Amino acid sequence: MAANKIKETIEFQIEFYDVDSMQVAWHGNYAKFMEVARCALLHKIGYDYNEMTRSGYVWPVVDMHIKYIRPMIFMQKIRAEVTLEEYEVCMKLSYKFKDAESGAVLTKAESTQMAVDMKTKESLWACPACFVEKVRAYLESQGGSK
Repeated sequence: MAANKIKETIEFQIEFYDVDSMQVAWHGNYAKFMEVARCALLHKIGYDYNEMTRSGYVWPVVDMHIKYIRPMIFMQKIRAEVTLEEYEVCMKLSYKFKDAESGAVLTKAESTQMAVDMKTKESLWACPACFVEKVRAYLESQGGSK
């Protein structure tokens, strides 16, 4: 693992309810695929959505980019790799979706989330200490540091 980067990999299959009439994953479902990968990474560092709520912050997506390279098709096994790219100012993640068997890259994506204080409804221009500390603790446990 590269210094200062937390990564997670999950696998899933493109199901019937994910595809359009051509048996290709509908473009709107890619946000859902990103969310599933993001949740796995957040769980890994101990800051899942339940912990976010307990800490007093919500994290709306403020920016998202998706580059469709090759289609995902019905019953295809997908390997999603997500990397935490930024965690001090915002939560920025990058994603690669690959065919699980061949390793061919199918889609690349990025998402950015900003913390919002649940009490004041104000956006924070830096990530709250509770999140930054979770990331740094995980990095230190893996032999990396900031």
